[in-house]
Amino acid sequence: MFSDNFLFWVIFAIPSILIGSTVHEYFHAWAAYQLGDPTAKAEGRLTLNPLAHIDPIGTVMMILFKFGWSKPVPINEWNFKHRRKDKALTAIAGPVSNLLLAGLAGILYQFLQNYQLIALFLYTFATINISLAIFNIIPIPPLDGHKVVNAFLPRKVSYWWETLEKYSWILIVLLLIPGSPLSAIISSFINAVLSIFLKLFGFL
Repeated sequence: MFSDNFLFWVIFAIPSILIGSTVHEYFHAWAAYQLGDPTAKAEGRLTLNPLAHIDPIGTVMMILFKFGWSKPVPINEWNFKHRRKDKALTAIAGPVSNLLLAGLAGILYQFLQNYQLIALFLYTFATINISLAIFNIIPIPPLDGHKVVNAFLPRKVSYWWETLEKYSWILIVLLLIPGSPLSAIISSFINAVLSIFLKLFGFL
C-alpha cells in the first residue's frame, strides 16, 4: 500500500515539477531565440509540450527518489550578439519563469484558499517553483546562476569561471550529498529565501 507521502508526491508534487520544469526550459529556449540563437527552436524545444523536455532517467529518479532533471535546452552562444550578456539573460529566464508561476499561484490562492485540495496544490506548486528558481540561481555549474555570474566577471576571470563547467557533476554531487557542509548551507539558504517569497506571494 502506498504511503500518504507517496500519494502526495504523485498527485501534487510531480505535476507541479512537470509544469514548472517545462515552463523553465521553454523560457530558456524562448529567450535564446529572441536573442538570436535558433538552436533550441530548430531542435523542437521552443514548446510547452512536456514530452520535449523530459529526460527519461531524470523522470524515473524524480518519481522514485524525489530528485530529477529535465533535458537541458541546447544553446549555441556564438549566435548571440553579446555572448556573455545574452547567455546570462537566457539563463536567468528559466528561474524568472518559475517565480512568475509562483506569483500567479499566489494570486489564485487568495481567491481559492477555502477549497482545501486546490489550496494545497497551489501552495505545493508555488513552493516547488520558488525552490526551483532559488536552486537554479546558485552559481555552481551547470546551474543557471553560474552563467549569470559569468556576465559580470572580468574576461580573464570569466575564462577560469567557464572551465569549472568541466566539473559540473562533481560539484552537483557535493551540493546534494546529505549531511555535507555545502548541502547544509544551501538548504538553509533555500529555506530562508523560500519563506520570504511565500510571504510575498501571500501564502504565509
